[in-house]
Amino acid sequence: MAQHYVIRGAQVLDFDIGDFSRQDLEIKGGKIKTILDPGKSVSGAESVYFQGHYIIPGLIDMHVHIKEGYAACFVAAGVTAVRNTGGNVHELDALIHAKNDAPTPHVYSTDRIIDGTPGLWGDTSPWNLNVTNEEEVTREIERQAKAGSKFIKVYGRLPEQLMAHAVNEAKKFNLDVSCDLVHSNDVDALTAAKLGVKWFEHASGIIQSIYSNWSMSAEQSSWDLIPFDQPDEEAIRHVCEKLLKYDAILCPTMTLFDQMKGYPNYWKPEHTLIQAIENNSNLMNQWQAISEHEEALQPLAIQSKMNQRIAKVYADLGGKVVAGTDTPAGIYTWPGLALHRELELFVENGFSPLKALRAATIEASESIGLSHIGSIQPENQADLVILNANPIENIKHTKDIRYVIKGGHLYSQHEVLNEIPDDEEVLTNLRRFINRFNEEVNEDWYEDMIKEFS
Repeated sequence: MAQHYVIRGAQVLDFDIGDFSRQDLEIKGGKIKTILDPGKSVSGAESVYFQGHYIIPGLIDMHVHIKEGYAACFVAAGVTAVRNTGGNVHELDALIHAKNDAPTPHVYSTDRIIDGTPGLWGDTSPWNLNVTNEEEVTREIERQAKAGSKFIKVYGRLPEQLMAHAVNEAKKFNLDVSCDLVHSNDVDALTAAKLGVKWFEHASGIIQSIYSNWSMSAEQSSWDLIPFDQPDEEAIRHVCEKLLKYDAILCPTMTLFDQMKGYPNYWKPEHTLIQAIENNSNLMNQWQAISEHEEALQPLAIQSKMNQRIAKVYADLGGKVVAGTDTPAGIYTWPGLALHRELELFVENGFSPLKALRAATIEASESIGLSHIGSIQPENQADLVILNANPIENIKHTKDIRYVIKGGHLYSQHEVLNEIPDDEEVLTNLRRFINRFNEEVNEDWYEDMIKEFS
């Protein structure tokens, strides 16, 4: 495809009017140069015709844990950017610094999660740090800021005092703090918001704010008192109104809970991407192992309806709710495709298709300060999805993709999927990362990990 071309004949999503309109798009140097009246000639530009098609901005998954082995699957699904909410920026270095037209998504990432002890995800590693004092928090946040982390992620086992300290330290580097309070016993959403935490992954901590005697580790009697299947909207509204005063942002990851609730009849669309994802043995083995412990899924599965109602009530009050999936957490959160399920769940839960699309495009990009993506405007990056049918008429049409444009490069889904690296390349890069991280932190206990991947 030429570097300078005009897309002609398509309907283009215009958020200003809240609908599609017939427009031509001039693409040059990887950007949207101009939005043209239909048929207007452009000197030196090749014309590409997509009559009867619909163009939306590239989608943004606001909660993932991306790895290079399945990164291309996101772009093949029209997800041209992701917010990585736990991992390691050094491991993702190649993805973060890839060319704008690479067949992998733009990655906006935190570094390893900061948790209390015992850590939810086990011992300290390159992907999580369990802290016991303020000095450790200070040192880690400074390290993450220097490494290029875009925000700080804390977990629910971090004590209130250390969470407050993390927020204060993050402010020194102009970094927002995100929290996952699903497993928190001591800190609820309102407490975290008062401390200055900005992002609430999984809309977590709100149930604890409503029902102070409940937590994931509570006795069954406490669980029995909560109307999970028929949420008390007045109680939800009461907490959300307070949360709204802090300009908190919710990323409910509804599909994460919904997949577990639906098991064994989980969402699995008939789609060309499914086979590619099923070829990833690491993902499939992970999901299969988790799904074999169906009883362990239930504590999260039962929260699905509550999670959805919290998201809708908060949005109705004027709060910002963005679309994310937690891919590949839980079970069968298909990379890229899971975001399409999230959009469906937005609509099933009372959002209009347009509002659902906004949550995965313009509102997502604005929430992280990336104004050059997320909408179809002159000078924005040319990250676009060309659809065969109108998603405002039916949100399920977002899966019906003709082409994806990433940084001005026109890709078929097949072309993107051909860029998935083989297992040997992935393992080589992982070994290189482990050694690099060990040199940075210089901690003796990494020696065993280095041996494991050598």
